[in-house]
Amino acid sequence: MDRIRSILFVGRAETLRSEGVAESPLLDVAWARDAEDAAALPLSAFDAIVLDADADRPAREAVARLRQAGRGACPPILVRLPATSATSSVVLRSAGATAVCARGEADGASLRDLLAAVVPPAPIRTPADGVAGRRLLARSAPMRDVLALVERATASHATVLLTGETGTGKEVLARAIHDGSPRRRGAFVAVNCAAFPETLLESELFGHVKGAFTGADRSQPGLFEAADGGTLFLDEIGETSPSLQAKLLRALQEREVRPVGGAKARKVDVRVVAATNRTLGEEVARGRFREDLYYRLAVFRINVPPLRARADDVVPLAEHFLRLHGEREAKPGCHLSRAAADLLLAYHWPGNVRELENEMQHALALAESGESIAQRHLSERLQGALRPVQESTAHEGPQTLRAQVARVEAWLIRRALDAHGNRRAATARTLGLTREGLYK
Repeated sequence: MDRIRSILFVGRAETLRSEGVAESPLLDVAWARDAEDAAALPLSAFDAIVLDADADRPAREAVARLRQAGRGACPPILVRLPATSATSSVVLRSAGATAVCARGEADGASLRDLLAAVVPPAPIRTPADGVAGRRLLARSAPMRDVLALVERATASHATVLLTGETGTGKEVLARAIHDGSPRRRGAFVAVNCAAFPETLLESELFGHVKGAFTGADRSQPGLFEAADGGTLFLDEIGETSPSLQAKLLRALQEREVRPVGGAKARKVDVRVVAATNRTLGEEVARGRFREDLYYRLAVFRINVPPLRARADDVVPLAEHFLRLHGEREAKPGCHLSRAAADLLLAYHWPGNVRELENEMQHALALAESGESIAQRHLSERLQGALRPVQESTAHEGPQTLRAQVARVEAWLIRRALDAHGNRRAATARTLGLTREGLYK
């Protein structure tokens, strides 16, 4: 067994509530009052049984009863005893217990710690594990497909084009491609093409010679030269002008750059990874992007799906950001409650992974160390996703499922119409409907 997804807790309900484990969004928890009640359940359906024994109820008999009920398919039994208990852990293990600890001990006193110590959660393994020495979180099938392509890209020398919405993590993937490639010893240089005006971007990329323009008091190499032997990441490549696109095409074809104001070209050995949130094929059709440059960039194309299309990644990513920023903010041990996780899954994440990371930083700012992140720690934007459901259940009209779903549906349509200025064709496309379907 490499991961615990479900447990059966046998003991007092108030003890289970105080542990906070039942609030974990990644763990299904069932409760039984004692071993007899537990024996009536299909024990093989659980990954582990936690027996929280009382002093007046012999733990050995309870373990034996659970083993008997499991009929050879009993999951691991983890026993916790009162600190004053005289029951020997050797006796309990001989009866069939997998692990034993006493409440109040430093090691294993927490139910979370006990579960992790006995059956540690498996790392999220992806096709790109080991790529760049990075752990790229991906539980969802769409993102696993992306990481499989990233792994192939590391073994290729081809130019890579990463496409997808803003905030999906394209730069993280670009760096992973570099770090896993033979160029890993060279520099990884990133530039956001949308952050510079055209004239300044040209100088930034290709460099300039002294006197090339006002203020150029000395020669300066560009980012192509800085990335020589490594990788140059051109983010938001779709924002470049046609004249700069022509110069980029020449740099890619001839593997040389000419500084602004210079007469002599300089050879460079650079692999280019580009990224855009635009559909470059459509930009080519409209005459806004050079077709020859597009095909030069899109030799190896990887489309990164939006976060709303990879729901299985939302909670693991959120927990990752809580750990990452919790350490930086001196607030370790914070974790998502089930209610907060449900709200994260209900949200559509227009800002994708970047928005999710910001949301977790916001939640940490309001939480205390080790606290369970609840709905109240989340931003008003996320909490607003609950309003149609709350209003529907509080409505004075019929409370049948059909009636409540209809009220939520009406709210969603009104919101989409408002967002598109009452343009019904655009609203229908956003909602995945035909215009006729929207009218109905």
